[in-house]
Amino acid sequence: MEVNDDIVAISSAPGMGAIAIIRISGPIAISKFQPFFNSKKNKKLAGQSSHTLHFGEFVSDDKVIDEVLVSVFKKGKSFTGDESVEITCHGSTYIQKSIVEALLKNNIRLAKPGEFTMRAFLNGKLDLTQAEAVSDLIYSDSQAMHKISLNQMRGGFQSELKLLRADLLHFLSMIELELDFSEEDVSFANKEDLIKLVDKVEKKLISLKDSFKLGNAIKNGVPVAIAGKPNAGKSSLLNSLLNEDKAIVSNIPGTTRDAIEDTVFINGIKFRFIDTAGLRETSDEIEIKGIEITKSKILKSSVLIYLFDINDTNEKEILKDLKEFYSNDLKIILVRNKIDLNSKTKINIDSFKKYKITSLLEISAIDKESVSIVRDNLSTEFGSDSSNSDVVVTNLRHYNALSDSITSIEKVREAIENEIPGDLLSIDLRNVIDSVGEITGEISNDEMLGNIFSNFCIGK
Repeated sequence: MEVNDDIVAISSAPGMGAIAIIRISGPIAISKFQPFFNSKKNKKLAGQSSHTLHFGEFVSDDKVIDEVLVSVFKKGKSFTGDESVEITCHGSTYIQKSIVEALLKNNIRLAKPGEFTMRAFLNGKLDLTQAEAVSDLIYSDSQAMHKISLNQMRGGFQSELKLLRADLLHFLSMIELELDFSEEDVSFANKEDLIKLVDKVEKKLISLKDSFKLGNAIKNGVPVAIAGKPNAGKSSLLNSLLNEDKAIVSNIPGTTRDAIEDTVFINGIKFRFIDTAGLRETSDEIEIKGIEITKSKILKSSVLIYLFDINDTNEKEILKDLKEFYSNDLKIILVRNKIDLNSKTKINIDSFKKYKITSLLEISAIDKESVSIVRDNLSTEFGSDSSNSDVVVTNLRHYNALSDSITSIEKVREAIENEIPGDLLSIDLRNVIDSVGEITGEISNDEMLGNIFSNFCIGK
Protein backbone atom coordinates (compact mmCIF):
# COMPACT_ATOMS: atom_id res chain seq x y z
CA MET A 1 0.00 0.00 0.00
CA GLU A 2 1.38 3.39 -1.03
CA VAL A 3 0.10 6.80 -0.01
CA ASN A 4 1.59 9.86 -1.66
CA ASP A 5 -1.07 12.56 -1.40
CA ASP A 6 -1.83 15.19 1.25
CA ILE A 7 -4.69 14.79 3.72
CA VAL A 8 -6.52 16.99 6.23
CA ALA A 9 -8.91 16.38 9.13
CA ILE A 10 -10.15 17.97 12.33
CA SER A 11 -8.26 16.15 15.09
CA SER A 12 -9.96 17.64 18.14
CA ALA A 13 -13.30 16.46 19.51
CA PRO A 14 -16.38 17.19 17.34
CA GLY A 15 -18.44 20.28 18.07
CA MET A 16 -17.72 23.70 19.53
CA GLY A 17 -15.01 24.38 22.09
CA ALA A 18 -12.47 26.96 23.16
CA ILE A 19 -9.96 25.75 20.55
CA ALA A 20 -9.80 23.17 17.76
CA ILE A 21 -6.92 21.39 16.06
CA ILE A 22 -6.80 20.70 12.33
CA ARG A 23 -4.08 18.42 11.03
CA ILE A 24 -2.54 18.29 7.54
CA SER A 25 -0.02 15.65 6.48
CA GLY A 26 1.57 14.49 3.26
CA PRO A 27 4.64 14.75 1.02
CA ILE A 28 4.24 18.51 0.44
CA ALA A 29 1.84 19.46 3.23
CA ILE A 30 3.83 22.54 4.29
CA SER A 31 3.97 24.13 0.85
CA LYS A 32 0.27 23.40 0.25
CA PHE A 33 -0.65 25.12 3.51
CA GLN A 34 1.62 28.16 2.96
CA PRO A 35 -0.78 30.14 0.65
CA PHE A 36 -3.34 30.25 3.46
CA PHE A 37 -0.97 31.51 6.15
CA ASN A 38 -0.01 35.12 6.81
CA SER A 39 2.72 35.11 9.40
CA LYS A 40 2.87 38.05 11.79
CA LYS A 41 6.61 38.17 11.08
CA ASN A 42 6.43 37.31 7.35
CA LYS A 43 7.91 33.85 7.90
CA LYS A 44 7.94 31.21 5.19
CA LEU A 45 7.14 27.88 6.84
CA ALA A 46 9.30 25.86 4.46
CA GLY A 47 12.38 27.57 5.87
CA GLN A 48 11.48 26.97 9.53
CA SER A 49 12.84 24.21 11.73
CA SER A 50 10.77 21.19 12.64
CA HIS A 51 8.77 21.30 15.87
CA THR A 52 8.33 25.07 15.82
CA LEU A 53 5.27 27.24 16.48
CA HIS A 54 4.21 30.22 14.39
CA PHE A 55 1.48 32.81 14.98
CA GLY A 56 -0.48 34.36 12.14
CA GLU A 57 -3.74 34.49 10.22
CA PHE A 58 -5.52 31.85 8.17
CA VAL A 59 -6.66 33.58 4.98
CA SER A 60 -8.92 32.28 2.23
CA ASP A 61 -10.04 34.29 -0.82
CA ASP A 62 -8.40 37.38 0.72
CA LYS A 63 -10.56 37.03 3.83
CA VAL A 64 -9.19 36.40 7.30
CA ILE A 65 -10.90 33.32 8.75
CA ASP A 66 -9.13 33.31 12.12
CA GLU A 67 -5.93 34.03 14.00
CA VAL A 68 -4.13 30.70 14.32
CA LEU A 69 -1.12 29.05 15.90
CA VAL A 70 0.66 26.72 13.49
CA SER A 71 2.94 23.80 14.41
CA VAL A 72 5.40 22.66 11.74
CA PHE A 73 6.84 19.13 11.55
CA LYS A 74 9.36 18.26 8.84
CA LYS A 75 9.55 14.95 6.95
CA GLY A 76 10.77 12.11 9.14
CA LYS A 77 10.13 14.07 12.33
CA SER A 78 6.34 14.02 12.51
CA PHE A 79 3.86 11.48 13.87
CA THR A 80 3.12 10.21 10.35
CA GLY A 81 6.67 10.47 9.03
CA ASP A 82 5.51 12.87 6.31
CA GLU A 83 5.51 16.67 6.44
CA SER A 84 2.79 17.80 8.84
CA VAL A 85 1.11 21.02 9.87
CA GLU A 86 -1.19 21.35 12.86
CA ILE A 87 -3.45 24.40 13.00
CA THR A 88 -4.76 25.53 16.36
CA CYS A 89 -7.75 27.82 15.82
CA HIS A 90 -10.74 29.02 17.79
CA GLY A 91 -13.30 26.27 18.36
CA SER A 92 -16.18 27.75 16.38
CA THR A 93 -17.69 25.07 14.14
CA TYR A 94 -17.93 27.73 11.39
CA ILE A 95 -14.20 28.45 11.64
CA GLN A 96 -13.30 24.75 11.59
CA LYS A 97 -15.52 24.12 8.58
CA SER A 98 -14.21 27.15 6.69
CA ILE A 99 -10.54 26.20 7.19
CA VAL A 100 -11.08 22.59 6.10
CA GLU A 101 -13.13 23.61 3.04
CA ALA A 102 -10.45 26.09 1.98
CA LEU A 103 -7.69 23.46 2.25
CA LEU A 104 -9.72 20.92 0.28
CA LYS A 105 -9.71 23.35 -2.68
CA ASN A 106 -5.90 23.17 -2.82
CA ASN A 107 -5.67 19.50 -3.82
CA ILE A 108 -5.73 18.27 -0.22
CA ARG A 109 -8.28 15.55 0.45
CA LEU A 110 -10.23 14.67 3.58
CA ALA A 111 -8.52 11.96 5.63
CA LYS A 112 -10.16 8.60 6.20
CA PRO A 113 -10.62 7.20 9.73
CA GLY A 114 -7.23 6.30 11.20
CA GLU A 115 -5.32 7.41 8.11
CA PHE A 116 -2.75 9.50 9.99
CA THR A 117 -1.88 6.52 12.19
CA MET A 118 -1.87 4.17 9.21
CA ARG A 119 0.69 6.42 7.52
CA ALA A 120 2.79 6.33 10.68
CA PHE A 121 2.75 2.52 10.41
CA LEU A 122 3.49 2.47 6.67
CA ASN A 123 6.36 4.93 7.16
CA GLY A 124 7.89 2.79 9.92
CA LYS A 125 7.18 5.21 12.77
CA LEU A 126 5.06 2.61 14.59
CA ASP A 127 4.57 -1.12 14.33
CA LEU A 128 1.01 -2.46 14.11
CA THR A 129 0.64 -3.21 17.83
CA GLN A 130 1.74 0.35 18.64
CA ALA A 131 -0.67 1.78 16.07
CA GLU A 132 -3.57 -0.19 17.56
CA ALA A 133 -2.52 0.95 21.03
CA VAL A 134 -3.00 4.56 19.87
CA SER A 135 -6.70 3.82 19.35
CA ASP A 136 -6.93 1.99 22.68
CA LEU A 137 -5.30 4.94 24.41
CA ILE A 138 -7.80 7.38 22.91
CA TYR A 139 -10.76 5.26 23.99
CA SER A 140 -9.35 4.19 27.38
CA ASP A 141 -11.79 5.01 30.15
CA SER A 142 -9.94 3.60 33.15
CA GLN A 143 -6.53 3.96 34.78
CA ALA A 144 -5.67 0.32 34.09
CA MET A 145 -6.56 0.49 30.38
CA HIS A 146 -4.64 3.75 30.05
CA LYS A 147 -1.49 2.14 31.49
CA ILE A 148 -1.78 -0.97 29.31
CA SER A 149 -2.30 1.10 26.15
CA LEU A 150 0.58 3.43 27.00
CA ASN A 151 2.90 0.47 27.60
CA GLN A 152 1.96 -1.08 24.25
CA MET A 153 2.27 2.24 22.40
CA ARG A 154 5.81 2.52 23.77
CA GLY A 155 6.60 -0.89 22.27
CA GLY A 156 6.24 -3.19 25.29
CA PHE A 157 4.34 -5.84 23.34
CA GLN A 158 6.21 -5.72 20.06
CA SER A 159 9.66 -5.85 21.64
CA GLU A 160 8.94 -9.27 23.18
CA LEU A 161 7.46 -10.62 19.97
CA LYS A 162 10.32 -9.35 17.83
CA LEU A 163 12.87 -11.11 20.06
CA LEU A 164 10.98 -14.40 19.73
CA ARG A 165 10.63 -13.93 15.98
CA ALA A 166 14.34 -13.15 15.61
CA ASP A 167 15.29 -16.38 17.42
CA LEU A 168 12.93 -18.39 15.22
CA LEU A 169 14.28 -16.76 12.07
CA HIS A 170 17.82 -17.65 13.13
CA PHE A 171 16.93 -21.33 13.49
CA LEU A 172 14.98 -21.31 10.24
CA SER A 173 18.04 -19.95 8.45
CA MET A 174 20.19 -22.73 9.98
CA ILE A 175 17.75 -25.42 8.83
CA GLU A 176 17.53 -23.95 5.33
CA LEU A 177 21.32 -23.72 5.24
CA GLU A 178 21.46 -27.46 5.96
CA LEU A 179 19.12 -28.03 3.01
CA ASP A 180 21.51 -26.09 0.76
CA PHE A 181 24.37 -28.33 1.87
CA SER A 182 22.36 -31.56 2.05
CA GLU A 183 24.80 -33.42 -0.22
CA GLU A 184 27.72 -32.62 2.12
CA ASP A 185 25.81 -34.05 5.14
CA VAL A 186 26.65 -31.13 7.45
CA SER A 187 24.62 -29.91 10.44
CA PHE A 188 24.08 -26.26 11.35
CA ALA A 189 20.95 -26.50 13.53
CA ASN A 190 21.36 -28.12 16.94
CA LYS A 191 18.27 -30.22 17.73
CA GLU A 192 18.51 -29.76 21.50
CA ASP A 193 18.81 -26.00 21.15
CA LEU A 194 15.78 -25.99 18.86
CA ILE A 195 13.71 -27.93 21.42
CA LYS A 196 14.71 -25.42 24.12
CA LEU A 197 13.71 -22.57 21.83
CA VAL A 198 10.36 -24.21 21.06
CA ASP A 199 9.72 -24.58 24.81
CA LYS A 200 10.62 -20.95 25.41
CA VAL A 201 8.50 -19.63 22.53
CA GLU A 202 5.49 -21.79 23.36
CA LYS A 203 5.58 -20.81 27.04
CA LYS A 204 5.69 -17.11 26.14
CA LEU A 205 2.95 -17.35 23.51
CA ILE A 206 0.65 -19.21 25.92
CA SER A 207 1.35 -16.63 28.64
CA LEU A 208 0.43 -13.80 26.27
CA LYS A 209 -2.69 -15.60 25.07
CA ASP A 210 -3.82 -16.33 28.63
CA SER A 211 -3.48 -12.65 29.52
CA PHE A 212 -6.27 -11.83 27.05
CA LYS A 213 -8.99 -12.74 29.53
CA LEU A 214 -7.73 -10.13 31.99
CA GLY A 215 -6.96 -7.64 29.22
CA ASN A 216 -10.37 -7.97 27.61
CA ALA A 217 -12.06 -7.59 31.01
CA ILE A 218 -10.06 -4.43 31.75
CA LYS A 219 -10.76 -3.01 28.29
CA ASN A 220 -14.52 -3.63 28.31
CA GLY A 221 -15.15 -3.74 32.06
CA VAL A 222 -14.93 -6.78 34.35
CA PRO A 223 -18.37 -8.46 34.30
CA VAL A 224 -19.48 -9.27 37.87
CA ALA A 225 -22.73 -11.18 38.44
CA ILE A 226 -24.44 -10.88 41.82
CA ALA A 227 -26.50 -14.04 42.42
CA GLY A 228 -28.25 -15.90 45.21
CA LYS A 229 -31.70 -16.75 46.57
CA PRO A 230 -34.52 -14.18 46.56
CA ASN A 231 -34.28 -11.61 49.36
CA ALA A 232 -30.58 -12.35 49.91
CA GLY A 233 -29.93 -8.60 49.45
CA LYS A 234 -28.56 -8.61 45.90
CA SER A 235 -30.28 -5.37 44.87
CA SER A 236 -29.23 -3.68 48.12
CA LEU A 237 -25.62 -4.74 47.47
CA LEU A 238 -25.76 -3.39 43.91
CA ASN A 239 -27.13 -0.06 45.15
CA SER A 240 -24.38 0.20 47.78
CA LEU A 241 -21.65 -0.65 45.24
CA LEU A 242 -22.99 1.94 42.79
CA ASN A 243 -23.75 4.43 45.56
CA GLU A 244 -27.21 5.04 44.09
CA ASP A 245 -30.67 3.43 44.14
CA LYS A 246 -30.36 1.66 40.80
CA ALA A 247 -32.34 -1.48 41.68
CA ILE A 248 -35.73 -1.75 43.38
CA VAL A 249 -35.42 -3.19 46.89
CA SER A 250 -38.40 -5.11 48.28
CA ASN A 251 -39.17 -7.89 50.74
CA ILE A 252 -41.34 -9.56 48.11
CA PRO A 253 -39.51 -12.58 46.60
CA GLY A 254 -39.01 -12.31 42.82
CA THR A 255 -38.99 -8.49 42.70
CA THR A 256 -35.95 -8.52 40.38
CA ARG A 257 -37.06 -10.38 37.27
CA ASP A 258 -34.49 -9.15 34.76
CA ALA A 259 -30.78 -8.45 34.93
CA ILE A 260 -29.92 -4.88 35.97
CA GLU A 261 -26.46 -3.64 34.93
CA ASP A 262 -24.29 -0.63 35.68
CA THR A 263 -20.60 0.19 35.91
CA VAL A 264 -18.37 1.58 38.61
CA PHE A 265 -14.62 2.24 38.77
CA ILE A 266 -12.66 0.73 41.66
CA ASN A 267 -8.99 1.75 41.92
CA GLY A 268 -8.73 2.38 38.18
CA ILE A 269 -10.57 -0.76 37.03
CA LYS A 270 -14.03 -0.65 35.41
CA PHE A 271 -16.43 -3.25 36.78
CA ARG A 272 -19.79 -4.08 35.19
CA PHE A 273 -22.07 -5.21 38.01
CA ILE A 274 -25.12 -7.31 37.13
CA ASP A 275 -27.94 -7.75 39.63
CA THR A 276 -29.82 -10.93 38.72
CA ALA A 277 -33.14 -12.57 39.51
CA GLY A 278 -33.17 -14.73 42.64
CA LEU A 279 -32.35 -18.41 42.22
CA ARG A 280 -35.27 -20.60 43.33
CA GLU A 281 -37.88 -23.07 42.11
CA THR A 282 -40.92 -21.20 40.78
CA SER A 283 -43.93 -21.66 38.51
CA ASP A 284 -44.12 -17.99 37.52
CA GLU A 285 -43.33 -17.88 33.78
CA ILE A 286 -41.84 -14.37 33.89
CA GLU A 287 -39.69 -15.21 36.90
CA ILE A 288 -38.55 -18.44 35.21
CA LYS A 289 -37.32 -16.39 32.24
CA GLY A 290 -35.52 -14.06 34.67
CA ILE A 291 -33.76 -17.02 36.27
CA GLU A 292 -32.72 -18.27 32.82
CA ILE A 293 -31.23 -14.84 32.12
CA THR A 294 -29.47 -15.01 35.49
CA LYS A 295 -27.80 -18.28 34.57
CA SER A 296 -26.70 -16.99 31.16
CA LYS A 297 -25.26 -13.82 32.74
CA ILE A 298 -23.28 -15.87 35.26
CA LEU A 299 -21.83 -18.04 32.50
CA LYS A 300 -20.61 -14.90 30.69
CA SER A 301 -19.15 -13.24 33.81
CA SER A 302 -15.58 -13.17 35.07
CA VAL A 303 -16.69 -12.91 38.71
CA LEU A 304 -19.65 -14.35 40.61
CA ILE A 305 -20.56 -12.74 43.91
CA TYR A 306 -22.70 -15.41 45.54
CA LEU A 307 -24.70 -13.62 48.22
CA PHE A 308 -26.66 -15.45 50.89
CA ASP A 309 -28.46 -14.93 54.18
CA ILE A 310 -27.25 -17.58 56.64
CA ASN A 311 -30.68 -17.67 58.27
CA ASP A 312 -32.38 -18.47 54.96
CA THR A 313 -29.76 -20.55 53.14
CA ASN A 314 -27.86 -23.65 54.14
CA GLU A 315 -24.50 -24.95 53.01
CA LYS A 316 -26.07 -27.67 50.86
CA GLU A 317 -28.06 -25.11 48.82
CA ILE A 318 -24.98 -22.97 48.21
CA LEU A 319 -22.91 -25.95 47.08
CA LYS A 320 -25.70 -27.03 44.72
CA ASP A 321 -25.74 -23.61 43.00
CA LEU A 322 -21.96 -23.31 42.82
CA LYS A 323 -21.66 -26.77 41.28
CA GLU A 324 -23.96 -25.65 38.46
CA PHE A 325 -22.05 -22.46 37.68
CA TYR A 326 -18.42 -23.27 38.50
CA SER A 327 -15.76 -23.13 35.81
CA ASN A 328 -12.00 -22.57 35.85
CA ASP A 329 -12.54 -19.13 34.30
CA LEU A 330 -14.99 -17.94 36.97
CA LYS A 331 -13.79 -16.21 40.13
CA ILE A 332 -16.30 -16.87 42.93
CA ILE A 333 -16.62 -14.57 45.93
CA LEU A 334 -18.74 -16.01 48.74
CA VAL A 335 -20.51 -13.28 50.69
CA ARG A 336 -22.75 -13.63 53.73
CA ASN A 337 -25.24 -10.76 54.07
CA LYS A 338 -27.20 -9.38 57.06
CA ILE A 339 -24.43 -9.73 59.64
CA ASP A 340 -26.46 -7.35 61.78
CA LEU A 341 -28.81 -10.28 62.42
CA ASN A 342 -27.95 -13.21 64.67
CA SER A 343 -26.73 -16.24 62.77
CA LYS A 344 -28.41 -19.58 63.51
CA THR A 345 -25.98 -21.82 61.62
CA LYS A 346 -22.34 -21.85 60.63
CA ILE A 347 -20.57 -22.25 57.29
CA ASN A 348 -17.58 -24.58 56.97
CA ILE A 349 -15.33 -22.78 54.50
CA ASP A 350 -13.36 -25.98 53.84
CA SER A 351 -16.43 -27.32 52.00
CA PHE A 352 -15.81 -24.75 49.24
CA LYS A 353 -12.11 -25.31 48.54
CA LYS A 354 -12.84 -27.26 45.37
CA TYR A 355 -14.35 -24.04 44.01
CA LYS A 356 -11.15 -22.15 44.87
CA ILE A 357 -12.92 -20.32 47.70
CA THR A 358 -10.73 -19.86 50.75
CA SER A 359 -12.51 -17.07 52.61
CA LEU A 360 -15.99 -15.84 53.47
CA LEU A 361 -16.83 -12.14 53.34
CA GLU A 362 -19.43 -10.90 55.80
CA ILE A 363 -21.36 -7.69 55.16
CA SER A 364 -24.53 -5.74 55.67
CA ALA A 365 -25.57 -4.83 52.12
CA ILE A 366 -27.38 -1.67 53.24
CA ASP A 367 -24.22 -0.35 54.92
CA LYS A 368 -21.90 1.21 52.32
CA GLU A 369 -18.93 1.08 54.69
CA SER A 370 -19.52 -2.61 55.31
CA VAL A 371 -19.67 -3.26 51.55
CA SER A 372 -16.16 -1.81 51.13
CA ILE A 373 -14.74 -5.27 51.87
CA VAL A 374 -16.28 -6.49 48.58
CA ARG A 375 -14.72 -3.57 46.72
CA ASP A 376 -11.33 -4.31 48.29
CA ASN A 377 -11.55 -7.97 47.29
CA LEU A 378 -12.30 -7.09 43.66
CA SER A 379 -9.56 -4.47 43.62
CA THR A 380 -7.02 -7.01 44.86
CA GLU A 381 -8.05 -9.59 42.28
CA PHE A 382 -8.03 -7.23 39.29
CA GLY A 383 -5.77 -4.49 40.64
CA SER A 384 -4.20 -2.17 38.06
CA ASP A 385 -0.73 -2.67 39.56
CA SER A 386 -0.82 -6.44 38.90
CA SER A 387 -2.12 -5.90 35.36
CA ASN A 388 0.91 -3.78 34.51
CA SER A 389 3.60 -6.16 35.72
CA ASP A 390 3.74 -7.85 32.30
CA VAL A 391 2.43 -7.26 28.81
CA VAL A 392 -1.36 -7.77 28.74
CA VAL A 393 -3.16 -8.64 25.48
CA THR A 394 -6.38 -6.65 24.96
CA ASN A 395 -6.89 -7.06 21.21
CA LEU A 396 -8.92 -9.93 19.71
CA ARG A 397 -6.78 -9.89 16.55
CA HIS A 398 -3.67 -10.44 18.66
CA TYR A 399 -5.41 -13.26 20.55
CA ASN A 400 -6.34 -15.06 17.32
CA ALA A 401 -2.82 -14.67 15.89
CA LEU A 402 -1.32 -15.97 19.15
CA SER A 403 -3.67 -19.00 18.97
CA ASP A 404 -2.47 -19.67 15.41
CA SER A 405 1.15 -19.29 16.54
CA ILE A 406 0.69 -21.80 19.36
CA THR A 407 -0.90 -24.31 16.98
CA SER A 408 2.05 -23.90 14.60
CA ILE A 409 4.70 -24.20 17.33
CA GLU A 410 3.05 -27.42 18.52
CA LYS A 411 3.41 -28.77 14.98
CA VAL A 412 7.10 -27.83 15.08
CA ARG A 413 7.48 -29.82 18.30
CA GLU A 414 5.75 -32.83 16.73
CA ALA A 415 7.95 -32.53 13.66
CA ILE A 416 11.12 -32.57 15.78
CA GLU A 417 9.94 -35.54 17.85
CA ASN A 418 9.00 -37.48 14.71
CA GLU A 419 12.28 -36.50 12.99
CA ILE A 420 10.47 -34.93 10.05
CA PRO A 421 12.81 -33.84 7.20
CA GLY A 422 14.20 -30.31 7.35
CA ASP A 423 12.21 -29.04 4.37
CA LEU A 424 8.89 -29.89 6.08
CA LEU A 425 10.12 -28.63 9.46
CA SER A 426 11.04 -25.31 7.87
CA ILE A 427 7.42 -24.91 6.63
CA ASP A 428 6.07 -25.31 10.17
CA LEU A 429 8.64 -22.85 11.50
CA ARG A 430 7.75 -20.38 8.79
CA ASN A 431 4.06 -20.60 9.82
CA VAL A 432 4.98 -19.66 13.40
CA ILE A 433 7.12 -16.76 12.20
CA ASP A 434 4.35 -15.49 9.92
CA SER A 435 1.70 -15.70 12.66
CA VAL A 436 3.87 -13.70 15.05
CA GLY A 437 4.71 -11.27 12.25
CA GLU A 438 1.00 -10.65 11.60
CA ILE A 439 0.66 -9.25 15.12
CA THR A 440 3.39 -6.63 14.69
CA GLY A 441 2.55 -5.94 11.04
CA GLU A 442 5.74 -7.40 9.58
CA ILE A 443 3.35 -9.63 7.64
CA SER A 444 0.30 -7.66 6.48
CA ASN A 445 -2.05 -7.00 3.59
CA ASP A 446 -4.19 -4.07 2.47
CA GLU A 447 -7.46 -5.72 3.54
CA MET A 448 -6.21 -6.36 7.08
CA LEU A 449 -4.88 -2.81 7.42
CA GLY A 450 -8.13 -1.39 6.08
CA ASN A 451 -10.14 -3.33 8.68
CA ILE A 452 -7.89 -2.23 11.54
CA PHE A 453 -7.69 1.48 10.77
CA SER A 454 -11.33 1.85 9.74
CA ASN A 455 -12.20 1.55 13.44
CA PHE A 456 -10.14 4.63 14.34
CA CYS A 457 -11.66 8.07 14.73
CA ILE A 458 -11.21 10.61 11.89
CA GLY A 459 -8.25 12.89 12.58
CA LYS A 460 -6.13 10.12 14.14
